[in-house]
Amino acid sequence: MKCNTSTCLLLVLILYCSPAIAQNNSWQLVWQDEFTHGISPDWVFETGTGANGWGNNELQYYRRENATVENGNLVITARRENFGGRNYTSARMKTQGRKSWRYGKIEARIALPSFQGSWPAFWMLGESISSVGWPACGEIDIMEHINRDPNIHGTIHWRDHNGQRAMYGQSTGTDVTQYHVYSIEWNDKNIQWFVDGRKYNEANIENGVNGTHEFHDNFFILLNMAIGGNWPGFAVDNNAFPAKMYVDYVRVYQQNPGNGNPPFTRQIEAETFSAQSGVQLEPCAEGGLNVGYIETADWMAYSNINFPSSGNYLIEYRVASAVNGARLSADLQAGTIPLGEVSIPNTGGWQNWITVSHTVYINAGTWNFGIYVQSGGWNINWWRVTKLNSASARLSGEPFDGLNSHDTELENNSPYTVFPNPARDRLNVFMENGIPYTTRIINMQGQEVLKTEINNGSVDISSLERGMYLIQIHTDRQTVVHRFVKE
Repeated sequence: MKCNTSTCLLLVLILYCSPAIAQNNSWQLVWQDEFTHGISPDWVFETGTGANGWGNNELQYYRRENATVENGNLVITARRENFGGRNYTSARMKTQGRKSWRYGKIEARIALPSFQGSWPAFWMLGESISSVGWPACGEIDIMEHINRDPNIHGTIHWRDHNGQRAMYGQSTGTDVTQYHVYSIEWNDKNIQWFVDGRKYNEANIENGVNGTHEFHDNFFILLNMAIGGNWPGFAVDNNAFPAKMYVDYVRVYQQNPGNGNPPFTRQIEAETFSAQSGVQLEPCAEGGLNVGYIETADWMAYSNINFPSSGNYLIEYRVASAVNGARLSADLQAGTIPLGEVSIPNTGGWQNWITVSHTVYINAGTWNFGIYVQSGGWNINWWRVTKLNSASARLSGEPFDGLNSHDTELENNSPYTVFPNPARDRLNVFMENGIPYTTRIINMQGQEVLKTEINNGSVDISSLERGMYLIQIHTDRQTVVHRFVKE
């Protein structure tokens, strides 16, 4: 998001810019903000006008109040209003001091306004900026857009081996007003840029070539929408306000972040079924389409879903419901291999979205995946499958054996639904029979960190540190396990 001018030295790296589809699926989700129930405390808001208009002579005043959540989306609103000596306000937020990462897949699903004077961005800065300054800290612009440009831009900025400011970027045509997934895949050899999984840019950083040592350190994430500045210019379409930047989610994945085999994750939009019976499509409040009008005995099938290794998989479903008693089941190969059922609570509306999940054991292979409607009255936006690593599949040193477990029932057979996920202060437990049971919270090292009871349908998790946990729900006949994320 720094200046993009002729004063920046362009160094041609060893670059590969031909479009390609991302093929590497060995990613483990390590952090996310779905903005389902607000904005995560991992974000810090920058306010004011910054030095020299945030280094770019930008025209806006950044305010925390300009970032809100609507229908599960972060909304950054730029307004034409007099505040702090400026004629415009907007918002800028970052994870600096809270969360940063070295390498990984960083992505966000975003829809943007497009008008003269707009400059929204999804980007990263090196954690060392407070000590070495910019550009020595390095900058990775995952997505930038200016004015009514038909392109989005992916760029890196750094200090080269001669101590000079350097940059390299490429662009690709995109209708920014529609939702797209903007991402990078970053390792010790290169950084690659993608839009909806299609690569359009690559920069070689192996061994710090051309002084790119900065890109082998930790970086934090930023989201903002500037108005005017050195790059977009200073002419602004004042009829475009208020202007909104929508962010469905931000997610960070890493390869083999813990012990065990490298896991993978894959998200499938519900409307991309290969076959179905009885369902219809409709506009979704979270963007795009969702599957709706779902009645009992309807079904959806998804062909050729690859599970690269045998083991436990977390399957998540993004659902909404206005009825009680809704339920789905999952299976492979047209129902010949059942995977279990999941309860869907009444979420308070057909577009009030939550994520429910269960853990299942699946043998390696390419399977046809099915979702069957055990009890109707719900909508589905997407479903996601994530390979659990050894830490996620362990309780107190004992391995999960999937459906073969003798004393532990996994989420697929659970009479309970745990939501929201991620959760901040309280974790709700939807119980079909309403009977309170004791619970244990286990961290990813298999250690018990909390033992309590379910009171009034929820568990107080405010004392937990942010991270991923397992909750064991003890009944008189079984122990049910769910995974959740504490924000």
